[in-house]
This record gives sequence, C-alpha cells and structure tokens, in this order.
Amino acid sequence: MTVVVFECEYKGLRYAGLGLPVPGRPHTLHRVAEDTLRAAVLAGGPQAVAEAVTADPETVTVAVDDPELRLLPPLLPTAGNDSLVNGFMGTHRSKFDRAPAPDEEFVAPNYYLKGSGSWLRLPGEPLVTPAEPVWLLEEPEIALVHVNDEDGNPRYAGYTFGNDLNDIGVHLQNKWAWTPYAKLCETSVTPWLFLDEPPRTVTGRVTVERDGAAAWQGDFSCGLDSLFQRVEDMTAHLFAHPLLRRPGLVNYLLLGADKATYHDGFRIEDGDRLVLDVTSHGVVLDNTVQYGQAVAARS
Repeated sequence: MTVVVFECEYKGLRYAGLGLPVPGRPHTLHRVAEDTLRAAVLAGGPQAVAEAVTADPETVTVAVDDPELRLLPPLLPTAGNDSLVNGFMGTHRSKFDRAPAPDEEFVAPNYYLKGSGSWLRLPGEPLVTPAEPVWLLEEPEIALVHVNDEDGNPRYAGYTFGNDLNDIGVHLQNKWAWTPYAKLCETSVTPWLFLDEPPRTVTGRVTVERDGAAAWQGDFSCGLDSLFQRVEDMTAHLFAHPLLRRPGLVNYLLLGADKATYHDGFRIEDGDRLVLDVTSHGVVLDNTVQYGQAVAARS
C-alpha cells in the first residue's frame, strides 16, 4: 500500500503526519524540523521519509479541519527561492490523433516555468488570475516532487495532485509566444505526498460550482497510461539542464492535463468554485477563482 505523508503547522509549530486524515476525526501529528522530510528523501527515499515522520516522540492529536491547523505544500522550503513550479504541455493522448508506437523516438513536449513554490495554493484557498482573463482553463494534473542533493542530483520524493489554472485564451492568441502570460494564474496542490512511483492510472471528476450549484461536470484522467510521452524520457530531458539541478532545489513538476471545460465550450468565471475530485486516490482539491486587481492608471 502506498504511504502518504503530509506537513503542517499547528499553534506555531511544524508537524508531519502519516496517511490521509479524515475531516472531523483526530489524527496524530509528529513534531518535525523544517528540513526533516527533505533530508530523509536524500538519505534513503520513501521508507526513510515515513520513518522520519515518527522519529520524534513529541506528538499532538488534532482533526485536520481544526482552524488552528495549517496544511503545507509537500516538502516546501521556507525560503521561496529554493523551490520551483514548472510543467509540460500537450502530453495527453487525448490531444493526439494516434497512439505512440512502442519504439517511437522521444520528442520533448512544450515546457513552461510557472513560478516559485511560494506561489502554490492549497485546498480551500482562492486562485488569483489576471484581472481580465480571456478564457480560463482548469487542469487536473499529477505533480512529481523532486529534491536536489548537494551535488545537484534530482532525487524523486513522490507525487501529489495539482490544478494548473491558466488562461488558455491568451495562449491561443499566440501559441508560440504568449504561453508564459497564460500561465500567470495561481496553481494549487494537495498537501498529501504519495511515496510511490508515479501512478499509471488516475481518474476523477471536475465540478465547477457557480452560486452554490454545479454549472459544469466532466471526468478526467492523468495517470501515466493517459500520457503520450514516457515520463522517464520527460524527466531525463528536463533535468539535463543544469539550472534545474541547483543543490537543495525542490521541484514541483506538473505532467499535463486531459481535456476539460474549455474543450466543452464552458467558460470559468470570477467566483466559480473548482472541485477536482481525484476519486482513484481519495483526495479532493477545491479552490475558488478570484480575478486579480487591475493596475491603477498612472497620472
């Protein structure tokens, strides 16, 4: 069975837990230092991470929906410049008109830099977009988490799930140049780190709620079996670039998304609540869209 770990802050102190907590039910948390879990990734991989969570005997028992508990993105360093959110585009088989041949030569998919890890948002938090987006698109994705060791070697820690909200309308206005603008929306991730290889099968359902009612619903898949490219080729190609191998860097790598609201002609609006129910893994990622403030005109 896949082990799940998470980090949080409770009454000003940092803790970690094992397993997926259930809202309203008590869950045991263990005191950890800010870098405990990242160091365990470098020391020995998933088993070392699970053991590191319970190494400190100091514990508290609290419900995950306690108002004094604040969940954290997986392995996020305190220093915002020590983490990176980035990803691939056009990776899903649903966006190709054929299946890849078994021996097909690898062609790297389009790539983008999203921003610092400090830009990540968690379930329940708003996702801020530009003040006047053209056409927003939610994107349920697997996010691979890597930690670079002191020599700059990326060490795979596990995976979580994210919503790479973006303005596909801007991207379509100029596919070759404006994608970085399209990605200037906040991204959310679940706080749960699954200590296992990237999953072959991930299925779920997106619901867009407007004024408290479901305005759009659709299924999605984002496991490795849904991808056109091989994930080992994608990561090897990416980490061939030295700038992404800076010692100590935590890398959140989004693997791309299936077709969703935009492909069905639906427009996400300010105030809509996006609910990504990853049913295959028992987790939910929900965020409300919030249009950002326009820049004040200068006199």
